[in-house]
Amino acid sequence: MLEQVFEQYAKSTLREPQRTITFVATLIAKIRPPKPHNIECAVKAIQALCYLLNSDTEKARVLREAMLRLLSEHKPISLFLVSRHSAFAGFFTEMRRRISHKILPEAVDTSYLIDLFALFFTKTSDALWISAVPNDIWVQLIVAMRFDNAPQSLTEPCRQNLLAATQVLSYRIAALGLEPELLRNHPELEQHTSPFITQQAELNEFLSPVDGIASLANQGDIKHILVMLNQCNSIIAKIRRNSVQVGTSIQLTFLLQGISQQISRLEALLDILDCLPSGSKLVDEVDDAAGVNSLDINSKIVQLFKELVYSECHKNDLHQHWQENMEIIALRVTENASRTGEHYITNNRHEYFALMRSAMGAGLIVAIMAMLKIFVAKHHLAPLTEALLFSLNYGLGFILIHILHFTVATKQPAMTAAAIAASIDASDSKTKEMDNLVAMIANTMRSQIIAIFGNVVFAIPTAMLIAWGLFNLTGVHFVSVEKAHQLLADIDPINSAALFYAAIAGVCLFVSGLIAGYHDNLAVYNKIPQRLRALTFLQKILGIARLDRVARYVENNLGALAGNFYFGCLLGGMTAIGVLFGLPFDIRHIAFSSAFVGFSAVSLDFMLSWQTIVFVALGLALIGVVNLAVSFSLALYVAMKSRKVRFKQWRLLLRNLATRLAQHPAEFVMPPKKISNKSTIKSQ
Repeated sequence: MLEQVFEQYAKSTLREPQRTITFVATLIAKIRPPKPHNIECAVKAIQALCYLLNSDTEKARVLREAMLRLLSEHKPISLFLVSRHSAFAGFFTEMRRRISHKILPEAVDTSYLIDLFALFFTKTSDALWISAVPNDIWVQLIVAMRFDNAPQSLTEPCRQNLLAATQVLSYRIAALGLEPELLRNHPELEQHTSPFITQQAELNEFLSPVDGIASLANQGDIKHILVMLNQCNSIIAKIRRNSVQVGTSIQLTFLLQGISQQISRLEALLDILDCLPSGSKLVDEVDDAAGVNSLDINSKIVQLFKELVYSECHKNDLHQHWQENMEIIALRVTENASRTGEHYITNNRHEYFALMRSAMGAGLIVAIMAMLKIFVAKHHLAPLTEALLFSLNYGLGFILIHILHFTVATKQPAMTAAAIAASIDASDSKTKEMDNLVAMIANTMRSQIIAIFGNVVFAIPTAMLIAWGLFNLTGVHFVSVEKAHQLLADIDPINSAALFYAAIAGVCLFVSGLIAGYHDNLAVYNKIPQRLRALTFLQKILGIARLDRVARYVENNLGALAGNFYFGCLLGGMTAIGVLFGLPFDIRHIAFSSAFVGFSAVSLDFMLSWQTIVFVALGLALIGVVNLAVSFSLALYVAMKSRKVRFKQWRLLLRNLATRLAQHPAEFVMPPKKISNKSTIKSQ
């Protein structure tokens, strides 16, 4: 089969360069395995090609010259660069480009080698098998092509193209190193000599034109440039570490990602140039003097080839683009949630009962919010007006709960998940930390149980008291009998979509946790407290001392306030979204559902059958479980992804949890009387 490709090339009547392009594309198609995971098939095909080239020097010459012509005649510089699109583009600009090119692929210009890659590697799965084939197999193919026999007229242009690519990359790095966003987060770059500028100056110094052609004056001095690039990487790493304290942004994250990619590619090209022998030919044969150099350069070329193919196959990959640039932001968001979540995990009875009292206070406010929601619904306003009033009721109510230092139970999972993810990260590398992780999970479960108990045990009687008071004042039940039956039917876990709606509420809880972390990051990164202190009109109105207290409160609570308000907006607007799009969208929240039960019981004069009571209790329990499970699982997933945690001890964790539950079941409900760990609660 491979011999036929060479025979077709010899008989081809196509003009150059189309003849060479067709030849290489056909050869790659023959090597490509039928399934991308069938690596053995690809290895055998490459080894068969190596055998053919080693046994026939003419075929080796044909393939060698075809490769060199592609590298020298088809403008390869853009191929060696990281990306000709996103180097100076923004996050959303690059995302729009990828979406548009997925729908309508860009035109192919055969004068550019980077466009020919799209013709050679036509399947996105090509990156899988090419990366999986061992490097030594690809090195065998390079050796079989015998580049040492190629004339310098073909190899020298390839070398010059590599040099030109290093210059372009160096200029790009210098330009990105002067971006205002980078200078803002690392002011030292303005006070001292910037390595981003120095690396470009050093590269220019050692690239001297000879007869109009750039060449390296001293290959040993490449190592000086690599030192400067290493300093650039150190600055990037420092900025990323500092983002935990000073925040980050999409623009900064995308900028750092772009600089890192450019530096990595420049280092790869410099490594290859550093290994090239003075005659500018690739050394294929291993001997005592140059064997190590030959193997080294060929391995580096193979690694660069794999990176180029991967880049081509993923140039329009939206998932990769999003994942690469959101990891640091997600980590920053979950770090804020983690610190808040630690306060939701009780370690002793003092904290335990304090959390219960805090949850009871929230239950009282929730009952009032439920009353206002029923009151607005009675008037049957326009869907948009109704949604706005519902959202304001929920949002302002949750803000009031936060200001009064009360706790809504369902807000806990989104916060505690990040704290547990941090413990998982530690326990995966240290088995001795497994016991601490199990203890934290037990503490979290009992904290969640007591918080739900506090919400429900006060929401129901408060709602009953409100309904009874209004009935005695007006002589009319606040909720009609028909509405009461409907409210109870809405909680039915079997004959209604209550659990599905509870899952939607769980998603809203998860999103509100991300919003809270994002605004905490925003407050620090944009220096909102400092900017508030600088407002002269606020200084005159509040005074400097009072304004300072307000600024500190905003710094510590902006995320919580925003998260609570937007959570209310999500809950209040979900029904309107369902009406607008004709979808079965609604929410079921355990605290509000409990309050509705209280209103309904009074309207029905407590004439509830035992079957109804059982269904209501079961419905409330399942709604609470779904609320917590959905929000916690989503938050835990994001927290683990942001930390790049791959927990491998799930079986051990589950076994330890089962053992702890069997030996000390009371710990999952009530903390021991004495425990050494002390912490303070900071309720929602």
